[in-house]
Amino acid sequence: MLKLYGIPNCGTVKKARAWLDAKGIEYAFHDYKKAGLDEQQLSAWVAELGWESLLNRRGTTWRKLPEGVRAGIDEASAIRLMLESPSIIRRPLLDLGTKRHLGFSEAEYEELFAS
Repeated sequence: MLKLYGIPNCGTVKKARAWLDAKGIEYAFHDYKKAGLDEQQLSAWVAELGWESLLNRRGTTWRKLPEGVRAGIDEASAIRLMLESPSIIRRPLLDLGTKRHLGFSEAEYEELFAS
């Protein structure tokens, strides 16, 4: 089964969930703010997608970080930060089983589910 990762009050996550629901596509939702994330899973995502793609630099969580933390961010510190504050992970993350997809746009989801 597909798994959608995010936080329920995120507007983009709401759009992705609404799209999946409208298409009748079954999925499990994982609220990583409540349920957390394990380091092994996050490390696998980093290996596949890259830590820079996963790190949401547009959100308030990022902007609230001290400038020194933001300036000195690297893979190890990004992983630590994402584990401590999962709301800094770009969302939604759709786990298709064989690959992961970050973000939401109707066109991209249409393409993902075209087959």
